[in-house]
Amino acid sequence: MIHRAYIGLGANLGDARAALRAAWLGLQDLGSARVSSLYRTAPVDAQGPDFLNAVVALDTVLEPHALLDALQALEAAQGRERPYRNAPRTLDLDLLSYGSLRWEDARLTLPHPRLHQRAFVLHPLLELAPGLTLPDLGVLADHLPAVADQAIECMGGFEAAVAASNSK
Repeated sequence: MIHRAYIGLGANLGDARAALRAAWLGLQDLGSARVSSLYRTAPVDAQGPDFLNAVVALDTVLEPHALLDALQALEAAQGRERPYRNAPRTLDLDLLSYGSLRWEDARLTLPHPRLHQRAFVLHPLLELAPGLTLPDLGVLADHLPAVADQAIECMGGFEAAVAASNSK
């Protein structure tokens, strides 16, 4: 059975554009995928340089934990380390939602428990799915006013933006 998952992409260390491009290519190997525009955001509850973020809608046959394993393998391939919570990162792939599944165990909570509190998730996610409703969160667009104070800049289409120079 095919499931629609939404995956948040972020990076703020090293060649963030190259890491996001590699993640996008890797995600396409996991199923049929569409990607949002690329966004620049200041870190939230984290330190370091600005993040580059996007969201991918992925139609996949992988079950949630197998998908999480695949995401973590893509992160590791880009040098992801986890020295402490919210550390700057070469690549961060978050499984935001998996259909209408509500799930919580030691490794995975679905929907992602903070997705509605982050402009860097809501804006690209709503770009892909403007009317998206998730369990326990309701209509995601209703959460936009709560993140209006978080700085976010749309940098244009993902493919062109990740190919652009890092000099900006």
